[in-house]
Amino acid sequence: MRESKLTSPQRLANDPGIVSQLAITRLSLSDYRCYRRLKLETDARPVVLAGPNGAGKTNILEAMSYLAPGRGLRGARLSEIDRHGGAGAWAVAAKILTPEGAFDIGAGRGGNDGTGEDGESDGAGAPAPDAARRRDRRIVRINGLAAPGPAALGEIVSLLWLTPSMDRLFSDGAGARRRFLDRLVFGVDPGHAGRLAAYDRAMRSRARLLRNAVGDQAWLSALEQSMAERGVAITAARREAAAAITRASADGAGLFPAAGLRVEGAPLEDWLDAGPALAAEERFKEALVASRAQDTETGGAAFGPHRSDLTVSAAATGTPAKICSTGEQKALLISIVLAGTRMQAAIRGAVPLLFLDEVTAHLDEGHRHALFEEISFLGVQAWLTGTDRSLFAPLGDRAQYFDVADAHVSPAGVPQ
Repeated sequence: MRESKLTSPQRLANDPGIVSQLAITRLSLSDYRCYRRLKLETDARPVVLAGPNGAGKTNILEAMSYLAPGRGLRGARLSEIDRHGGAGAWAVAAKILTPEGAFDIGAGRGGNDGTGEDGESDGAGAPAPDAARRRDRRIVRINGLAAPGPAALGEIVSLLWLTPSMDRLFSDGAGARRRFLDRLVFGVDPGHAGRLAAYDRAMRSRARLLRNAVGDQAWLSALEQSMAERGVAITAARREAAAAITRASADGAGLFPAAGLRVEGAPLEDWLDAGPALAAEERFKEALVASRAQDTETGGAAFGPHRSDLTVSAAATGTPAKICSTGEQKALLISIVLAGTRMQAAIRGAVPLLFLDEVTAHLDEGHRHALFEEISFLGVQAWLTGTDRSLFAPLGDRAQYFDVADAHVSPAGVPQ
């Protein structure tokens, strides 16, 4: 097993004060997609969920993804998740072990107050129409008490995921890449989720004022000041995370290639290169004032972190990821997620949860072994899904195994 530049294997394994882990040890679902009820108990080892396509494996990962900030693993509308014919709204609860102790956390679909789904932003662009935002809210409870919103979960839970749909990440629109990067940022900067939400709310409010020709110049200026302050902070956090992941990726992850990440595509990045953050805030606010007429016609804002993009390249060759082969792109994605895990270990002294959906299906034996060794080396509780349990045999008793069939989950033995 290789030696990490961040910390030695002995310290990773034996000194929780250096690197600790997050682990879900109890999971309950009710009326969640195909599950009427599910109760699952695990330990801190990686978890393998094996079963045929459509059995409900990904639904379990998606449910747990609502125990962290953001719009969930699939980005689905909350009302779409309720079990067809179910008795009520969906809910998920878990006991999670953290470096600060154990927490009981839960999330579910609450009532519609017209404020939009859980008040969060994905930073994807112009505000959605009001009708599209009138969705049921996600309610959150921490240790039995109501939390102000999903952003509060960022202080407790950090998770990263890879799904088959993300194989198109480098060819999809910039919004998908921003969401991917923001998920990486959450792990080292829990306040990032709140800033994204606040920026999005300010941008929507500004767009309504402009659209309705409301002449409240003081309120308009205050909203633009809020957008400028939060927009620069969002951009700075993304840039810092991209640089840290690039460095962590250079540390290497076995056979997976090092990746170079860069945030670009909006003037804010250039403004931060040219001077201090306060100067960038002032330039951003001036740009918003100058673009009011244009933004009245188009909605949203012509400038801001919602226009940024994440570019990725293979560090060894400089080849942009978008023109790499499918296999090379998959390897780069895995490399970035593993680097993000090491980044969190270095910065926060704790590794996140990893959700790896069908990630081994298109890896050769060498890359599967490299992935499993890195997971074991980091001491991360990874939740892995696949149709063939035998592909996970190299993990041996370092993992725990469950068979999933027709929305039923049962313990399984170590594959041979």
